[in-house]
Amino acid sequence: MERFLKRLSEDTPTPGGGSASALAVALSASLISMVAGLSIKKGKIEEKKLRRIKRESLAIQKRLVKAINEDEEAYNEVIKAFRLPKNSEKEHLYRIMKIQKAYKKAIVPPMLVCKNSIKLLDYSKILISHGNPNAISDAGVSALLADAAFRGGLLNIGANLSSLKDKNFLKRTKILIGKLEKKRDLLMEKILDSLVKVFNI
Repeated sequence: MERFLKRLSEDTPTPGGGSASALAVALSASLISMVAGLSIKKGKIEEKKLRRIKRESLAIQKRLVKAINEDEEAYNEVIKAFRLPKNSEKEHLYRIMKIQKAYKKAIVPPMLVCKNSIKLLDYSKILISHGNPNAISDAGVSALLADAAFRGGLLNIGANLSSLKDKNFLKRTKILIGKLEKKRDLLMEKILDSLVKVFNI
């Protein structure tokens, strides 16, 4: 963790916000796993469901830890594509093709961040309402981390989409983003309402 934070603070393009967003998802997933475990004996959720939430949140944690490096590698491919020669028409066209391909690839990690953030928000909502009452704040922090990661993922997706020319790809991606945003809004509304009722904040 210390090594990653040191690299993140350096004046280099990578790792950057995409990797930080992936880390936020991993942290959120870790908290969900913790709260699910603490809720087995002190919650209002059946043990089988809690164990499933714990298992799936740990799987998300593991996957998003990998995505920290994947995001960095994907953006490095974009930089590499921009450095290709463009002295001839053939080189120019090849460079454009590689840049477009790299941008599409760079959307994969932040999309993974967004999709998994939605799953964690759903788990947070369940645990805040029916989990261990002594761990509601932890579930709340998990939700806030997941929400921040989701917003970060959207920023990175938007940054890459702005340079793409494939209209069909753009349309499909924007439709998917719209659906995810609607889910996020509904979940966060319920989560914040629950937190306000418990903590009067």
